[in-house]
Amino acid sequence: MGLPIRLPPPRYRMNVLSVFSAVAMLLSVVGIYGVVSYAATHRTREIGLRMALGAQKWNVLSLVIGQGMKLALIGVGVALAAAMALTQVMRNLLYEVKPTDLLTFACVAILLLGVALLACWLRAARDASRSDGGAAL
Repeated sequence: MGLPIRLPPPRYRMNVLSVFSAVAMLLSVVGIYGVVSYAATHRTREIGLRMALGAQKWNVLSLVIGQGMKLALIGVGVALAAAMALTQVMRNLLYEVKPTDLLTFACVAILLLGVALLACWLRAARDASRSDGGAAL
């Protein structure tokens, strides 16, 4: 006969789950920043060309930020839909918290959109200030 299996207490399981969710959030923040920054980097020539043709810095910033945020909004929308669909799986793991806690979903969405906005703005501002219109032409 084998030894009896002892399950860890619920508090320990929740601490482990919290650590894994924090690591997942950190990875998603770094990933979003990297992808948005990479996408904006490939537009350096376009930004230089627009600046050479007379576009103002604010116009270029709003263009890059607008397109980057559109992609981020689509991504967060798909992720929220998937998270809502998967709440039934998490129902047994949560204690005294609803699986569809709107405050949690809103905070995560705002954080990820804020990171995407920061990445777009930093990259676009750097490229718009450094772009050489004459070299782009």
